[in-house]
Amino acid sequence: MSLKKKIILSLFVSAFIIALLSFFLYLNFLEIKKETVFLEMTDSIRSKSLQIRRHEKNYFLYAPEHASEEARAIYQYLSELDAILNGMRQDVADRTQSLQTLVSEYRGRFIAIETLVDSLAEESQKLKTSSPAYRRVSRLIEANFLDKPLEDVQYLQAFFTFPPDHRLLQGLREIDAEIIAIRKTGENILAASKDLDKAARDKVDGFIEISRAAILIFFPLFLVVGFSTMLFIISNVVKRLQLLTDLIERTGTGDFVPFAKPLTAWGTDEVGSLIRKFNDMEEQLVLREQELLRSKKLAAIGTFASGVAHELNNPLNNIYTTAQRLMKKSGDDTPPFLRKGLDDIFGQTMRVKSIVSDLLEFARGREPHYRAIELKSLINGVFQHVANARDMSAVAFHLELVPEEIVLYADTEQLEQVFINLMVNAADAMSGAGDLSIRAAEQEHVVRITVSDSGKGMPAATLEKIFEPFFTTKDKGTGLGLAIVFNLIQKHQGSIMVESVESKGTTFVITLPKEAP
Repeated sequence: MSLKKKIILSLFVSAFIIALLSFFLYLNFLEIKKETVFLEMTDSIRSKSLQIRRHEKNYFLYAPEHASEEARAIYQYLSELDAILNGMRQDVADRTQSLQTLVSEYRGRFIAIETLVDSLAEESQKLKTSSPAYRRVSRLIEANFLDKPLEDVQYLQAFFTFPPDHRLLQGLREIDAEIIAIRKTGENILAASKDLDKAARDKVDGFIEISRAAILIFFPLFLVVGFSTMLFIISNVVKRLQLLTDLIERTGTGDFVPFAKPLTAWGTDEVGSLIRKFNDMEEQLVLREQELLRSKKLAAIGTFASGVAHELNNPLNNIYTTAQRLMKKSGDDTPPFLRKGLDDIFGQTMRVKSIVSDLLEFARGREPHYRAIELKSLINGVFQHVANARDMSAVAFHLELVPEEIVLYADTEQLEQVFINLMVNAADAMSGAGDLSIRAAEQEHVVRITVSDSGKGMPAATLEKIFEPFFTTKDKGTGLGLAIVFNLIQKHQGSIMVESVESKGTTFVITLPKEAP
């Protein structure tokens, strides 16, 4: 068998073992992935169950002031739980059936409590009309409908001598029983979600342990089989190569005598064939020496040529410096192609200066100099400045202020820089054509400003880094414009946020204090 076939066979055996391991791990990975999705859903179920209990507690504790708000939150989380449970895979539906029953029971009990509360409120309203004494304590009684209904019962029986079968007292006892029941149901939901979460985690851990065990079994087997086979082949080859090395060393000393041992003793693989062929090449060594000498001469010429090329770098650098000097001396009679080349050099230099300018602006630490600013005039002035610097003819500019005149205290230069950067970015995002809208609204202590464009928008991954220095999506951008905006807003004790939808546009929301800090 040839050496190539031996190596291929050993590699095939090792690869087969690794393929088995990989296939097994892949199947296991699919199961882990499937169970991880289920685990994420169970974790979400547990989280929403906890939120339900929290809002349930607030509903009973702070009613009636926040009853409607907390009730909406409870119904929302119940609906989200239903959506998650209904979206479970068919093979895990049996594990979630009891939880679905509990959620349905919880909703029914909560609806019953709300109905009872409405009934109690109507009965209380009737009593306030007929009993001035009850009217004086009605707010306290109503505040305890959900928190301490039995205390209401005791109080009404003690001070108002209500009969035990009074509708208000019966309703209070019923709502107390429902509260106890719904809390028990809530505890059962939490317990069931916890058990579901634990079962999912245990299953994922089980698959991981299986994968670990498979690796511990198959990988050592691969090492043993693979290395043992390779070691055998290598040792056999090395032994014969060592003999071939001895023959080559003898040949190197000028001894061109063929190898004495029978050629059939070296096997039929590549090494044996190499030994046999080596004996046939002795007569060609002189010719090879001559070829080697020629090769050395060519290599020397190549080295010389490389040195010459290196020396040419200095005059090339002088040509570059001379081109800069020619920019100053070129006139109207300069050929167009030469002028264009010099202009390219000058343009790239100006681009570098622009980058350096942005860096200096970003690093500059000047604090704001506050003065009264009329916002509408400032924004209109900035837009006119941007329109003078670049083509904004296809941009529809909309400015809306509520009220029409808004005055705030800020640094005029820095605030202008903020709006310049935002308008330029908006124009770039719209490729020079679209709607640019700025709206400002005066609130109690702050001014809220939104800058919106109808451009291409940004993905979520970009939004996370949009204010980071040197992050840019433009081909020639420095990534400092929005970082400067962020720093200037921060210096004014304000805040800036960004919202964007791809293909629909981007909105920056700025909040600035009206007064100087």
